[in-house]
Amino acid sequence: MRLVWAEPWLRPPAEAMVRLLAASWRYRVRGAEHLHALREARRPFIFVLWHSQLLPLVYRHRNEGNVMLVSRHRDGAYLADLAVRWGYKSIRGSTRRGGEVGLLGIVRALQGGATVGITPDGPRGPPERVQPGAVAAAQHAGTPLLPISARPSSAWRLRSWDRFLVPRPFATIHVAYGAPISVAPGKDNLRRGMDEVERALRALTAAP
Repeated sequence: MRLVWAEPWLRPPAEAMVRLLAASWRYRVRGAEHLHALREARRPFIFVLWHSQLLPLVYRHRNEGNVMLVSRHRDGAYLADLAVRWGYKSIRGSTRRGGEVGLLGIVRALQGGATVGITPDGPRGPPERVQPGAVAAAQHAGTPLLPISARPSSAWRLRSWDRFLVPRPFATIHVAYGAPISVAPGKDNLRRGMDEVERALRALTAAP
């Protein structure tokens, strides 16, 4: 039985524990030139990352004023609260529930010059399979997608649909950025873009 009435009281200490844990992590980065090139050009873009790797990557890019697409599910609300405290702006929606609202919000944010973070396999999977939402938003807004992955040296895996990663205290997080991916207009290009994003994320995650 879930103690829903207790959740507002349990959330603050849980968030404090996550912040304390995250402060112990150390990051090693490769491929940062791809990120720097987009930022130096002042181009809006979409970070794409697997849902299971959200926690270390959200912490990595905290306090940058980025926008994040967050599920309308209760678990998404927890993440949204944490992300706001880490300096993010949130758009509520997903590839399933509230999908059209979420897509419209993403496109508007990109057109306004924002950087947006999306998990293309969220909010409920299947894990590590790209759904069309992020790629369609990038295509519509004419902005690139930037693949990013995180591999902790040691981590706990939750018993969730994506086996959500929680790096252990003092873990080293190996972060990798891939080359930006642009998506030309048209349905065939949308499908090719989805395949390219999925290949890029799998390659980044598997790389030593």
